[in-house]
Amino acid sequence: MRILHLTPYYKPAYAFGGVVRAVEGIATALVRRGHEVTILTTDALDQQGRRIAAPEETIGGIRVLRRPNALPRLRARCNLSTPRSMKKTAEAILPGVDVLHAHEFRTLENLLVTPGAQRLNVPILLSPHGTLNLNTGRGRLKTAWDRLLSPAIAQRIDHVIALTDAERTEAETLWKSFGTRQRPTQFSVIPNGVDLGQFDKSVMAKAFHKRYHLAEAPTVLFMGRLQARKGVDLLIKAFKAADVADARLLIVGPDEGMLPALRALANGDPRIVFTGYLAGDARLGALAACNVFALPATGEGQPIAALEAMAAGLPVLLSPGCHLDEVDGAGAGFVVDAAVAAFAEKLRLLLTDQAMRHEVGERARRLAEERYAWDGIAERLENVYQSLLGSS
Repeated sequence: MRILHLTPYYKPAYAFGGVVRAVEGIATALVRRGHEVTILTTDALDQQGRRIAAPEETIGGIRVLRRPNALPRLRARCNLSTPRSMKKTAEAILPGVDVLHAHEFRTLENLLVTPGAQRLNVPILLSPHGTLNLNTGRGRLKTAWDRLLSPAIAQRIDHVIALTDAERTEAETLWKSFGTRQRPTQFSVIPNGVDLGQFDKSVMAKAFHKRYHLAEAPTVLFMGRLQARKGVDLLIKAFKAADVADARLLIVGPDEGMLPALRALANGDPRIVFTGYLAGDARLGALAACNVFALPATGEGQPIAALEAMAAGLPVLLSPGCHLDEVDGAGAGFVVDAAVAAFAEKLRLLLTDQAMRHEVGERARRLAEERYAWDGIAERLENVYQSLLGSS
């Protein structure tokens, strides 16, 4: 099968969050399963407006086509692409494509590329990745976009792949507001995945401990962009309230305007370590070196960082907004209200009970293996692709 993935950003633009890792994981697993995969994206690298130089390259058997942003600062400040020549590129390659899989909904890429796919009767799938909700940022812009542009895009989408049941319901409701189409849009739920083979604690933990002076202290890991809906300010307050003297809190991620306030909240506490954005082995080292993963977020789709933490064998402490309720049932961690007292209580329990941490971490690893391995996710996607090809 020949699959074209359309995304505003792709490897190595990891600073834009979990969508990049999700698309990479899907594409890599599909190539392993014998499919021909092309990524059509832009040259955006990070929120500082930096660009990726290569306009075309092959990464792990995946053909990656990048088109330059005319206004990279608009990409950085407003999360909007301005890709030059993307429509022309799409028109050249769409005749040789079986399926178009678009990532995120309100994008200029979708406006430019989906009309051509529709004309050629190429089935169009959409993975919103938790971006449908107006409460995840830029609410006014999204509202205006939905009024002016979203109905036309939605009419072209054949299948929406939600991460959770909640996102599926959200998508179905939104699509109804856009009006009906000749061939009804289908909806299904397929979660995010994780690469289970990349985590080797024995190799990376020791070097990371030394670099950040963690000693052998039990360490809580936050990994994500430093923005309000991730709840990192709440986590700092909860960590302080837990009052475990020898513990550490490691805050990993690129700043999106909150860092000065977070540093003020930490108030020079030497137990709270800010690393900034980490990539490659340094990022994996953080997962290897820490003992607990915590994310009191709201409005998440399904955080890749939490799945990676489970794959690394870390017990996870999450809010309901992470949409990983199965963590509780599997005994892989705790899902509690995004409140200081609730997070402090569970942090204290996990940080002071090494045997519990080990047992819960083992369950977390098993849950990742059984439910979130990328090869299993890719197989489910194949079935959706095939169903669309059979009905087109």
